[in-house]
Amino acid sequence: MKINVVMVEPEIPQNTGNIARTCAAIGAKLHLVYPLGFSISDKYLKRAGLDYWDKLEIEEHTSLKEFLEKYKPEEHNMFLASTKSKQCYSDVDYSKMEEIFILFGKETKGLPEDLIQKYMDKAIRIPMRDSLRSLNLSNSVAIIVYEVLRQVNFDGLKEISDYFEN
Repeated sequence: MKINVVMVEPEIPQNTGNIARTCAAIGAKLHLVYPLGFSISDKYLKRAGLDYWDKLEIEEHTSLKEFLEKYKPEEHNMFLASTKSKQCYSDVDYSKMEEIFILFGKETKGLPEDLIQKYMDKAIRIPMRDSLRSLNLSNSVAIIVYEVLRQVNFDGLKEISDYFEN
């Protein structure tokens, strides 16, 4: 399965660096949708991603409109992470999909409201208490992508037995 993590207008370089590291570790492609709240050369971004940048596939997009024209939600297995969704991320059966896209919005606002409303059937959420606004963005990415991987038995990732071979 090919996983595409799409960061729409991320604002905090450390979050994006952590997400880049997660993508490198699992072989996911990272899409960065401009405008970004930082420079790609930002030292905090690089520090959070450490030495994984050369192991990461990144595609940059000038705008959300440009991304959606290239990767149409109607033609792709695309999911929008939002606290406004009624569907839990773990209720989706990802196991038979060859490729998926998971969109995450900026830290302060999430994804655009009109996009969520238009594709509410593709919106997913992580359950949490009502009194809190949201989880940290890099944690949210990790939670959802590892559920996708769990459903395909972590295909392509190192098995625990691989660590103990002589």
